[in-house]
Amino acid sequence: MKDVPPVSPNRFQTIPYFARRLAEHKRRLAFSARSRADWQRWRRALRGKLKELTGYNDLIRAPLKPRITETVDCGDYERQRVEIQTEPGLYMPLFVLVPHRNKPPYPPVIAAHGHASAGKLAVAGVPFSDEHQKLIQSYNYAYGVDFVRRGCIVFCPDARGFGERREKGPVTLLGQSCAILNLAGFPLGLTLAGMWAWDLHRLVDYIKTRKDCRSDALACVGLSGGGLQTLYAAALDDRITCAAISGYFYGIKQSLLDIVCCDCNYVPDLWKYADMGDLGALLAPRPLCIETGTQDELNGAGGLGNVRSQVAITRKAYLLAGAPGNLVHHIFEGGHKWNGLKSVPLVMKHFEQ
Repeated sequence: MKDVPPVSPNRFQTIPYFARRLAEHKRRLAFSARSRADWQRWRRALRGKLKELTGYNDLIRAPLKPRITETVDCGDYERQRVEIQTEPGLYMPLFVLVPHRNKPPYPPVIAAHGHASAGKLAVAGVPFSDEHQKLIQSYNYAYGVDFVRRGCIVFCPDARGFGERREKGPVTLLGQSCAILNLAGFPLGLTLAGMWAWDLHRLVDYIKTRKDCRSDALACVGLSGGGLQTLYAAALDDRITCAAISGYFYGIKQSLLDIVCCDCNYVPDLWKYADMGDLGALLAPRPLCIETGTQDELNGAGGLGNVRSQVAITRKAYLLAGAPGNLVHHIFEGGHKWNGLKSVPLVMKHFEQ
């Protein structure tokens, strides 16, 4: 048998060609506003395009039908298992962590999970195995527990394709069904990014019905894929009044094209219109902390420069909105993990205002 031939030169490969195509595109909805009026027009245009491209507009509203199925006393807080309906006949399970300290209404936080999490289990600090416990420690994943111990009521949902919402097939609890869901959704004009944002917005609807939650403020936080969920959900809904995005904010070419990531990152036609910094600009002027590890491989070949280029785009919107201090970029020594050193204080300070 002959040896396997070496990889062909770039002229035979498609991804390098795609990279050249992307470089030739001028983002049609790149942030370039010079006045508040321009900013508002741009904001409406990009939000509308995001809802169109992600399939958000084609998702179907249904009564929430919330029910609490289990309550567990965890010592200094209570863990409720709740189910809500996000589309007709489609339900999202979640944990609600309710503090025992202080009295309601509590400041609400949505703690979105990423990959290698077993969904809501990781952020709620509920390991199902020794391997899972090591992952939770490695990624500093139990940030939901951190927030509830600070007096917040924390909502830890299973995103579609994770935890109890995995599709049928050989997918372990630590795995995910992103590929099958995105590919099955594309012919219907749907994407995981849109579905995830929709589900978090339905969760916001549920939070607004709970008398133990404050109605004047709501934070959303997340690591990696949880950062993706937080970015899209907050970009499309001002009811999320504060956000923390960890391990998910970088230039698209280096981090999503050169490094082919999970299917959940990809939205048809999106890169013709916007890069990550443009999406971040939709959050202005709300408090936003972006966490970046110096050794995070997802930063791409340009490392911190690839991240800073996008933060700079977002910062322009915060400057125009008159709230430059509301955007914090925390660069910490380390890899792909939740840090919390500046993001947690930012969220808690927001609740004090």
